[in-house]
Amino acid sequence: MLPSIGEICDPTYAKVDAVLELITKSKSLHILMILERAKHPIRFTEIKMRVEASSTTVSRRLNELEQGGLVARLLEPESSQTNLYMLSEEGLRLSPVMQALFDWAKEWNEGSLPM
Repeated sequence: MLPSIGEICDPTYAKVDAVLELITKSKSLHILMILERAKHPIRFTEIKMRVEASSTTVSRRLNELEQGGLVARLLEPESSQTNLYMLSEEGLRLSPVMQALFDWAKEWNEGSLPM
């Protein structure tokens, strides 16, 4: 429930702001949704190809998402130099919210809000 005028703002709003800031950076949400749909850990090059972004952008977003606790990085068993990425437990918990946002955006009338 939203606080009424004069009430102190719930500190959870700051947490929501932090999550939104993290997932609304260029390609972050796209990367998270790719990892969620993959259902298994995937390589950097596959993520880069699916996101259609530069290596620098994908690398930065993966690092930020990992630091934010939404992505886990693993070493590929066959090659100790190849990283695999997957959603962390927290990333999995965020999945229904991401899907709801995706579904809402498909129906959203962009002309209803000023840009």
